[in-house]
Amino acid sequence: MPPPRAWIAVAGPGAAADEELFRAEEAGAEIAAAGCGLVCGGLGGVMEAACRGARSRGGLTVGLLPGLDRDAANGWVLAALPTGLGEARNALVVRAADAVVAIGGGWGTLSEIALARKAGVPVVGLGTWSPEPPAGSALDAELPLAADAREAVATALRLARR
Repeated sequence: MPPPRAWIAVAGPGAAADEELFRAEEAGAEIAAAGCGLVCGGLGGVMEAACRGARSRGGLTVGLLPGLDRDAANGWVLAALPTGLGEARNALVVRAADAVVAIGGGWGTLSEIALARKAGVPVVGLGTWSPEPPAGSALDAELPLAADAREAVATALRLARR
């Protein structure tokens, strides 16, 4: 298997709605079809659906787990890396990525969006948060939003740091 063209993180809730799971699986498949590797938090919900989609196309999946148990990873993760950092592993997920696709919205997803933006990692939203800074703020918080998984991944690749 050749090295991935880029690493795309998929961020989203572990307790996800059906539409979020559908979008995540499609995004994972698009990431693999584009020759990219997928990195995520390695657990269930959006993370599992994205990994399942990537593996359906023969893609490489890496899960950065919050705990110390490798076996906690979803069954679609090829490389399960226990961090022991709890939710602080969100910073590692976004730092390991060249771009992030955020799907759905929980507090963890919002934290990954913020951590990525602060680190200069591009984020594309798909049915997720659209943060607005307070009036008068110098922050540019505009988040490109995609209509579907194909557009989200294509935009992420165009904006990717590599």
